[in-house]
Amino acid sequence: MITITLYHVDAFTTRLFAGNPAAVCPLEEWLADDILLQIAQENNLSETAFMVATAAGYHLRWFSPHGEMNLCGHATLASAFVVFQFLMPHLTEIQFQSLSGILTVTRQDALLTMDFPKVEYSACATPDYIIAGLKIKPIEFYRSQKYIAVLGNEAQIRNLSLDLSAFAEMDLAGIVVTAKSDDEHYDFVSRYFTPKIPRIEDAVTGATHCALAPYWGQRLHKTKLSAKQLSARGGEMGCELRSDRVFLSGHAVLYMKGEVFL
Repeated sequence: MITITLYHVDAFTTRLFAGNPAAVCPLEEWLADDILLQIAQENNLSETAFMVATAAGYHLRWFSPHGEMNLCGHATLASAFVVFQFLMPHLTEIQFQSLSGILTVTRQDALLTMDFPKVEYSACATPDYIIAGLKIKPIEFYRSQKYIAVLGNEAQIRNLSLDLSAFAEMDLAGIVVTAKSDDEHYDFVSRYFTPKIPRIEDAVTGATHCALAPYWGQRLHKTKLSAKQLSARGGEMGCELRSDRVFLSGHAVLYMKGEVFL
């Protein structure tokens, strides 16, 4: 029998039951991909992170209940939290080898900062099904790894009520809606939807901010921004633009530590 330690961490928050929950499973060596997927399905969280120690840090992989992911912000933050808090507490920097390249995470006290690649975006016409699905016409619309819909104000973001049937034609994984924040403590707000999978709204999405931060940085003429995701759980992060990289900062808290028996 194989025993695996599992950490359940709430990321991009300073309090329990907020932010985005992720499972983190440190491994001695890689298990078969189908086993990793089954663990992720059993956890039934948006992502489960698996990591194996290397000479330079850790090899990190992310699995949703539907398959392996190329990049996941909140599960990377949760993984770094586990390393710094439980596995290698003497470190202040860790490198993760991933499908998105080398991802470096540093810590200053309880604040963790991830070095992620900037994601490009380009303006495009808003498809009719997007307008129908959002029940509102964006003032700007972009295509990136996900669609980005810019709305007129924060209230429109908060009050969105989707027509899920309208998104049947959508060719990308999801759509992020965003607007300038009404709160002086934040620069912009967002919500992220994946209408074609059962978990329709993501709680806090680090990866989308790799495109949102460059957009709002250009629009607001800033290189440092504060962001809030307006999901039911809610979460917040800092964003800093440096050349072709986006540095995402946030906190994490431990909800549960347990064991998996295989």
